[in-house]
Amino acid sequence: MSDTPNQSPISHLLAIMARLRDPQSGCAWDLAQDFASIAPYTIEEAYEVADAITRGDIGDLKDELGDLLLQVVFHARMAEEAGHFAFDDVAAAISAKMEARHPHIFGDASGTMDETRWEDLKAEERNAKGVTSALDGVALALPALMRAQKLQKRAARTGFDWPDPSGSEAKIHEEIEELNTASSEQDKLEEAGDLLFAVVNFIRAHGISAEDALRAANAKFERRFRAMEAIAGPNFPKLSLAGQEALWQQVKKTE
Repeated sequence: MSDTPNQSPISHLLAIMARLRDPQSGCAWDLAQDFASIAPYTIEEAYEVADAITRGDIGDLKDELGDLLLQVVFHARMAEEAGHFAFDDVAAAISAKMEARHPHIFGDASGTMDETRWEDLKAEERNAKGVTSALDGVALALPALMRAQKLQKRAARTGFDWPDPSGSEAKIHEEIEELNTASSEQDKLEEAGDLLFAVVNFIRAHGISAEDALRAANAKFERRFRAMEAIAGPNFPKLSLAGQEALWQQVKKTE
């Protein structure tokens, strides 16, 4: 693309994608892709952006944001080829949406933005599209834990919610008992899901993101487990459970 030195970076990127998807001279792999085949990469790149943020690696964040932007450009290019929309339409649509969702900045409304107001504006948009359920629009591809919390929040906006955490706490105990007494594998699967769903509800009642809480727990477990391995060395798997537990407690005390 050296013949277009005066292009803006985004125009250059769009031109690269157009070249890669050129039916005569493009890349065979890029030409073979469609929305469904690219979607997993899009999700993966979003997680890699989040990972760079968690690690505090700003240089890596720049690279990962570029990878994520490429995914948007790829989808937009395929949509343009099919006659649906182009990248400019994507940018115009999100610009219009952000202006509509911030009437106190771009319009005549007063006040400030908070989660309730944001959700109200999103609900108005869904109603304008003719939705039939308060649960419409909660993406199926979301991580299950995150989707559970979003479904619960949507239901709660209609009044379908426990008045306080005690309701969801009691539900957890009920679901534990049902899981313990489940007989078939299918029943166990369903009861395990019900238990997880109830736990998410209990956590949500305390104003905590279940996804963030579990992510933090994963990181803590990994940190402590690696510390135990470092102390014990290659003999760690040979230790008794009591010996491993003693190491776990030792590591906890050092944090």
